[in-house]
Amino acid sequence: MSGDKERPAGSPSAGEPALLVVGKIRRPHGVAGEALVEVYTDFPERLVPNMVVFVGEAHQPLRIQRYRTHKNGFLLAFEGITTPEQVGHLRNQLLYIPAVDRPPLPEGEYYHHGRAVTYHHQILGLSVVDEKGQELGKLTEILETGANDVYVVKRSDGTELLLPAISEVVLDVDLPRKTMRVHLLPGLVEEETNDE
Repeated sequence: MSGDKERPAGSPSAGEPALLVVGKIRRPHGVAGEALVEVYTDFPERLVPNMVVFVGEAHQPLRIQRYRTHKNGFLLAFEGITTPEQVGHLRNQLLYIPAVDRPPLPEGEYYHHGRAVTYHHQILGLSVVDEKGQELGKLTEILETGANDVYVVKRSDGTELLLPAISEVVLDVDLPRKTMRVHLLPGLVEEETNDE
């Protein structure tokens, strides 16, 4: 239903590679077609010239021509993009790399938004439990918002619980046991029951 209109990164249709978010294109920089990119990855040095990355929900493939760090982010130049106006069309689009290009992580770590967490398709379907181990429901959808993602948890009574994907809420993810342990901030459950 609502999941059909907004496909999260990393839940590709059959045959497509899983993608990992590594950043967000913020704005043009200078006059030569460079893009200022906000970093969402712990491994920005993996973005190298000639690497193909994918931009936006359409996963438009672009080849990196130049890469350099800049303040809290980095600057990318893409082949075929030479003006600030062309970069402007990519503004606020997420930047993805194929999941196979990710560096391996130690056991117990996972990927999320390029940082140490998981691909969305690996956490969809997890059982969500509170700190006492009481099951809250199943993680059925991931909504991408500006600041952080929101996890949609389908409860046994059919209602949905929306959990912000922040460290204060998501305590840990146990992929082998298929569980996510969360801390419910005050008001989260009440807000959702009144929402319907």
